[in-house]
Amino acid sequence: MAIKITDACINCGACEPECPNSAIYEGAIDWRWKDKTKLSGHITFPDGTEGDADAYHPAVSDEVYYIVSGKCTECKGFHEEPQCKAVCPVDCCVDDPDHRETEEVLLDRQKFMHSA
Repeated sequence: MAIKITDACINCGACEPECPNSAIYEGAIDWRWKDKTKLSGHITFPDGTEGDADAYHPAVSDEVYYIVSGKCTECKGFHEEPQCKAVCPVDCCVDDPDHRETEEVLLDRQKFMHSA
């Protein structure tokens, strides 16, 4: 499953630079698929949908740091454990029950974003 940041976040920013997918953004900052990935221009996602990797998407949270679930791989393919959880001083990076995914799906996502 993906990770989410709860409203207990103190906005310290420790998690953001640790994410190998740039799935973590500061509150109120818009996000892009291309950030810290090899994706660019017009892309076709593994599920067949299409999009623009260079396009900005609205921030998921205006208050605290947030994780874009579609970019989160729980650090699979990079590290043994999610780095956001490892560095968070208040333990607000938690499993997101709304985005449950298998290890295979997470590894496929990692390959898609970084082998393009």
